[in-house]
Amino acid sequence: MDHYDSQQTNDYMQPEEDWDRDLLLDPAWEKQQRKTFTAWCNSHLRKAGTQIENIEEDFRDGLKLMLLLEVISGERLAKPERGKMRVHKISNVNKALDFIASKGVKLVSIGAEEIVDGNVKMTLGMIWTIILRFAIQDISVEETSAKEGLLLWCQRKTAPYKNVNIQNFHISWKDGLGFCALIHRHRPELIDYGKLRKDDPLTNLNTAFDVAEKYLDIPKMLDAEDIVGTARPDEKAIMTYVSSFYHAFSGAQKAETAANRICKVLAVNQENEQLMEDYEKLASDLLEWIRRTIPWLENRAPENTMHAMQQKLEDFRDYRRLHKPPKVQEKCQLEINFNTLQTKLRLSNRPAFMPSEGRMVSDINNAWGCLEQAEKGYEEWLLNEIRRLERLDHLAEKFRQKASIHEAWTDGKEAMLRQKDYETATLSEIKALLKKHEAFESDLAAHQDRVEQIAAIAQELNELDYYDSPSVNARCQKICDQWDNLGALTQKRREALERTEKLLETIDQLYLEYAKRAAPFNNWMEGAMEDLQDTFIVHTIEEIQGLTTAHEQFKATLPDADKERLAILGIHNEVSKIVQTYHVNMAGTNPYTTITPQEINGKWDHVRQLVPRRDQALTEEHARQQHNERLRKQFGAQANVIGPWIQTKMEEIGRISIEMHGTLEDQLSHLRQYEKSIVNYKPKIDQLEGDHQLIQEALIFDNKHTNYTMEHIRVGWEQLLTTIARTINEVENQILTRDAKGISQEQMNEFRASFNHFDRKKTGTMDTDDFRACLISMGYNMGEAEFARIMSIVDPNRLGVVTFQAFIDFMSRETADTDTADQVMASFKILAGDKNYITVDELRRELPADQAEYCIARMAPYSGPDAVPGALDYMSFSTALYGESDL
Repeated sequence: MDHYDSQQTNDYMQPEEDWDRDLLLDPAWEKQQRKTFTAWCNSHLRKAGTQIENIEEDFRDGLKLMLLLEVISGERLAKPERGKMRVHKISNVNKALDFIASKGVKLVSIGAEEIVDGNVKMTLGMIWTIILRFAIQDISVEETSAKEGLLLWCQRKTAPYKNVNIQNFHISWKDGLGFCALIHRHRPELIDYGKLRKDDPLTNLNTAFDVAEKYLDIPKMLDAEDIVGTARPDEKAIMTYVSSFYHAFSGAQKAETAANRICKVLAVNQENEQLMEDYEKLASDLLEWIRRTIPWLENRAPENTMHAMQQKLEDFRDYRRLHKPPKVQEKCQLEINFNTLQTKLRLSNRPAFMPSEGRMVSDINNAWGCLEQAEKGYEEWLLNEIRRLERLDHLAEKFRQKASIHEAWTDGKEAMLRQKDYETATLSEIKALLKKHEAFESDLAAHQDRVEQIAAIAQELNELDYYDSPSVNARCQKICDQWDNLGALTQKRREALERTEKLLETIDQLYLEYAKRAAPFNNWMEGAMEDLQDTFIVHTIEEIQGLTTAHEQFKATLPDADKERLAILGIHNEVSKIVQTYHVNMAGTNPYTTITPQEINGKWDHVRQLVPRRDQALTEEHARQQHNERLRKQFGAQANVIGPWIQTKMEEIGRISIEMHGTLEDQLSHLRQYEKSIVNYKPKIDQLEGDHQLIQEALIFDNKHTNYTMEHIRVGWEQLLTTIARTINEVENQILTRDAKGISQEQMNEFRASFNHFDRKKTGTMDTDDFRACLISMGYNMGEAEFARIMSIVDPNRLGVVTFQAFIDFMSRETADTDTADQVMASFKILAGDKNYITVDELRRELPADQAEYCIARMAPYSGPDAVPGALDYMSFSTALYGESDL
C-alpha cells in the first residue's frame, strides 16, 4: 500500500478508533454488534473448519484471532503459543495486534490484556477495526472509498427503487427495503420486489436475510427484530452486513460502474446545483417562519377567564398539531439535503457548498433551539394558569365523586359480613367462602387508599377555605366511622371461617386417610378372595409345594391384615365422634371412597371362610402329585435302561455289518443270535408301555427323571427291529450274489475292505466322489460318460450314494463279464474252425433246433472279405447268447 492509501486509511479510521464507546453502553447496540461481528467472523472461520460462539470469550487465548487474520489476509502469522497460561494468551493476542498494525492500522487504547480479560468494548472495537481494514477499506466507488464508497454504492444500486432512500447506515435500513433492493438489483429472480410493503419491515428484513443466506452465501448476521426494535440500529452492524452484500456483488458492480461513470458525472453536477438552489430557498422560508413565531410564544399576558385560557391552549395545540410538523419536516429535509449535497460534492472532488450568510445549518439549528425554548415555556405557563383556575372546582368535584363511589361500594357490606352461612357449609363451600372473603379483604385494602384520598381532599378543601367545608367534613366523618366498623366485622368473620375450616379439614383428612387405607385393603381382600377361589393346575410336586408355601405365607399375614381392618374402622369411628361432639352438619358420605365399614367386615368374613377350603384343596393336590412323582421315577428308571440298551444294540449291529470277521455265514449266524436276543427283550418294552399308560391316565406331561419319552423308545425299538432285519437281508443277499457269481470269500473280503476304506464318513455307503476314487484305485480308467453309465447301474434311483450290496453286484458282474467273453470266443472258434464266421447249417448241426433258431433269428450276416452266403458274425453270435449289456 503506497503512502497515499495509508494516509487515507488512517484519516478515515481515526474517528472510529474510540469505537463510539458511549454508544456501546446501549445494550441494544451492543447486542447487534455482538451478533453481527460473530457472524462475520464465523463466515471466514468456517473456511478453516471452526467458529466462535462468544466473541469476547473465544478470542481470549488469541488462537482463533490469529486464525481469523490468516484466513481474511491470506498470509501466515507467527507461530502461536499453545500454552494455557495468561502470558501465552497475551503473547498470541499481541501477535495478532502486531499483524493488524503492520497493515497500516493505528490501534488506540486496545491492548492484549483487555482482550485476554474478555473486555467486551475492547474486543468489539478490535473486531470493528479488523472489519474496517479488511472488509470496508478496500471498497472503492467513483473515486470514493471505505464508508463513503459503500454508502455511495448502496445509493447508486437502490436509486431506481420505490420507497428506498439510503442516506446512512442506520435508520435508512430499518424498513428492510434497502436490503431487498440490493438483492433485486443484482439477482431479480430471487425477490419479487413489487410485493414488498414499506409498512411491513419484519417481512422485508426476514426475506432479504433468508435469501442472502440461502442463495448468496451471506450468513445471517442480525435478526429482523434487532433492527426494527431499536430507534436507531447500530451503524457498525449495518455497515458490516452491507459490506458482505458489496463483496458478494462486487464483480457485477464494477462492470456497471464502468458503464455508467461518464453519465453520472454530468448528472451529479446538475443535481448538485439544483440542491444548492433548493437549500437556499428552504432555509430562507424556514428562518422567516421562526422569526414570526417566537414573539407569539413569548407573550405571557394572562387572561381573566377559564374560557379565554382554554382558547389560548387550543391555539397552542393547533400550532403543535398543524403548523409545526410541516416545519419539522422541512428542517429535517434541509439537513438531509445539505448533508447529501456535501457528500456528493466531496465524492465528486468538488469544493464544499457554503450557504449564504445566516443560512448555515448551525444558524437554523440555533434559531430552532430558541423556538423550542419559547415553546416549552409557553406551554408550562398555559398549564399552570389553567391548573390554578381549575383546582378548587376540581377538588370539590373529585371529593363528591370519590365519596359517592365509596358509599355505593359499602352498601350492603355490613349485612354480608354478619351472615353465618358457614355454619351449614361443607369443606369445599367453606374454602370457597374463605377465598371469597380473602377477595373481599383485598378489595377492602384496595379501598383504603380511596378513603385516605377522600380525607386528604377534605383536608385540602378546608385549607383553601372551600365555601361548603361543613358538609364535606360531615360526609367525610361518616365514611371514616363506617370504614372502621367494616374492618372489625371483617376480622370477626375471618376468625369464624378459619375455625370452621380447621374443623372440617380434620374430618376431611380422616375421610382421606380412611379412603387411602380402605382402598388398598379392599383391593387386598378382593385379591385374596380371588386367589383363594382360583383353581390351580400343577404338574409337579414342586409346584404344589410352592402354592402351599405361598398359602402359608398368606395366612401369616392375616393377623396384620386384621389390625389394619380395625385401624380403618377406628378412623371411621373417630369421624363419627367428631360429628356428634361438635354438631357438624355433614352432607353426604365420604367423598373419597364408596367403601363402607360394613362392606369391609363382610369381605373379611368371607376371606376367613375361604382359608380352610384352600387348605383342604392344597392337601389333596399334594397327595396326587406325590403319586405322580412315584410314577415318573418308576418310568424314568426303566426308560434310562432301555434307551441306552437300544442305542448300544444299534451300534453293535452297525459294526457287525461293516467288520469282516469270519465268513458271510458266520456273520449271518451272529446277526440271527442278535435278532433273537432283541426279540426276547420285548417284555421289558411292554412293561414300559404299561407304566406309560398309567402316566398318561394321570395327565403327567413331563418327567425330569429321564430324557427318554415313550415315543423315543418306540421309535428306537422299531428302528432296531428294522435295522437287524435289513442287515440280515443284506448279508443273505451278499451270500446269494457270491454263490451266483462264483465269488470267493477272499474276493468278498477284498470288496468289503475296499468299500470300508472309501466309506470315509462310516455311514455304510459311499458318495459319488468316494465311489469314483474307489474305482480308480481298482484300476478303472474312465471318462465322465463311462462313470455316468456305471452310476446308473449302481444308483438307479439317483440317490447320490452307493450301498455295499450295489457295489458287490457291480464288482461281481465285472468279474463274470471277463470270464463270459473268453468262453464265448472259445465256443465260436470250436464251431468256426479257422474261419471268422459260422454258417447257419453249422449252427443248426451243433445246437438243439430251438436254440439254433433262437440264435439265427438274432444274429447278423458276416460281411468280411471271406464271407459266404449264410455266414454269421461273431459279435451278433455273442449277443444272441448272452445279451449286449453283459458284453
